[in-house]
Amino acid sequence: MQIPGRNSLQAAARKGRQVLQRAFPVLGLRFTRRLPGAFQPYNHTLPDRYPWLFGFAAAELAAIAQPRILSFGCSRGEEVFSLRRYLPTAAIKGIDVDPKNIACCIEGARTRGSLGLSFENAASSAREADESYDAIFCLAVLCLGDLTVRGATRSDPQLYFADFSRAVADLARCLKPGGLLLLQTTSYRFGDTDTAADFEVVLEAQLSQLAPDVLFGRDNRLLPGERYRAVAFRKRRHVGQSPETRGSQSFMKRCDASSSQG
Repeated sequence: MQIPGRNSLQAAARKGRQVLQRAFPVLGLRFTRRLPGAFQPYNHTLPDRYPWLFGFAAAELAAIAQPRILSFGCSRGEEVFSLRRYLPTAAIKGIDVDPKNIACCIEGARTRGSLGLSFENAASSAREADESYDAIFCLAVLCLGDLTVRGATRSDPQLYFADFSRAVADLARCLKPGGLLLLQTTSYRFGDTDTAADFEVVLEAQLSQLAPDVLFGRDNRLLPGERYRAVAFRKRRHVGQSPETRGSQSFMKRCDASSSQG
């Protein structure tokens, strides 16, 4: 009797998982392996994947001589290398949960040039300093496409809104006042988080620029037919204050200035 080789066993295991996923879509989600701290298990990416978004960010940051950029969930580095072309003087750091992805980034930097680029294996932005970045890109990272493919009506237990909320809150912590947070293709709406109160929307995508992924609410339930076009957000310079409060303070300052001049 011939014992099957390792490759044959792996092929059989993959085929078995595929059969289960087709027969039991919800159960199939449990066979998608994710690293601890990751929202999704996939590392697929393309060069210059969002030219319209990269171009917008470059124009917004043009007045900063050496902007500091964070690519959160940089995968194999294509986003970082693309951003280098749009922002040639920027210091760009890429972090990713998968050490194999970071190894690919480092290898790519050897052949493409590493000036101003750095990479780190990390599952979150927790080790990044407060208010240290002019822009943070988080594109197709805080999502799980399997939920869309399998017609899920809830994001849990695969994903939870609370985890998304914590992730974007920490990204916001790392942004300088006036900095840009760029979020494209997420399983939840940034506007539903408490953090969103400290930001203003500065760019909305065209519907044709949005991925087909479905969205879920704060309760992890599907939002049928919902499309969320806001993709770029500017951190308010007076974080924690409402627009009304800031306007009132500005008015008082003007009044004080007028009184002192009189």
